[in-house]
Amino acid sequence: MRRRDRFTIPGKYILFVLTVLCVGTMSLSFLTDFDGGPLNAVSGYVLIPVQRGINLAGGWLRSRVENLEDLTAVRGENELLRAQIADLTLDNNSLLQERYELEELRRLYELDAEYQSLDKIAANVIGKDTGNWFNLFLIDKGSNDGIRVDMNVIAGGGLVGIVTKTGPDWAQVRSIIDDMSNVSAMILKNSDLCYVRGDLQMMTDGTMQLNELRDPDDEVEQGDKVVTSHVSAKFHKGILIGYVNEVTVDANNLTKSGSLTPAVDFEHLSTVLVITDLKQQVDVEKADEAPLSDGEGQAPQTEAETAQQESPDEELPAENDQETEGTQTE
Repeated sequence: MRRRDRFTIPGKYILFVLTVLCVGTMSLSFLTDFDGGPLNAVSGYVLIPVQRGINLAGGWLRSRVENLEDLTAVRGENELLRAQIADLTLDNNSLLQERYELEELRRLYELDAEYQSLDKIAANVIGKDTGNWFNLFLIDKGSNDGIRVDMNVIAGGGLVGIVTKTGPDWAQVRSIIDDMSNVSAMILKNSDLCYVRGDLQMMTDGTMQLNELRDPDDEVEQGDKVVTSHVSAKFHKGILIGYVNEVTVDANNLTKSGSLTPAVDFEHLSTVLVITDLKQQVDVEKADEAPLSDGEGQAPQTEAETAQQESPDEELPAENDQETEGTQTE
């Protein structure tokens, strides 16, 4: 079956009709008041809403573009401020670190002045044993710097520990809070002897053991200073260890035991002072400098020998590790 041809109007005729319509409308509007009446009313109902919609769409689009520009600018400022905050944070941390180091050096200077009769050398802590406490740690000074085993180490408020092992440019220090530590001590105000032992479990409460205190007159009170005693074999006398926390009478009713608070912060150690004068060497030098005793022609005995001679029947308790030889660990 044959398809019927579709009827189409040529485009030139349509263009001609539209042209005539536009020209006629323009002539009518020019020669009469048609545009001010019906045409104006028609445009008010048709064109104005369209124009209003176009204006709203244009305004919305313009505001979006402006917001996008503002957002881009804000993001740029935010990145700049973040960079400035990062720089200021680094500067602040650096200043805080310098302030901490300055305060620590000031405390070391005061400590050096307090024990000015003893030769000392400063050292930095470069390593430590596992755990939160500096019970066993390494310093950056060794035998090449004159460091020897049994040299006393101090920091902050007082006694830290003793050198137990040395290398060419490093040394190992066992602090007084270590379980292997045992220091001969005395109460400063009345010179009553006692022993201070390390206990890492007690350090969780910030205290150490205080044992075998002889306090016959019940003079020892909370807050009394505890220092190294004159009968210590390896520690120089008079170095502050800590402060009495509490004491109770032992079962033998002859001695007292309790706890003390160390003078040094063993959780934050970075710089220490090593006393390069050995206790034994200082005792010998003092004995050589002392005048000869009358009739004997011999130098007086050291303080430790004098203490043992005064009580020959009573043997002083042996001190482990720090007062005698202890286990060396890397």
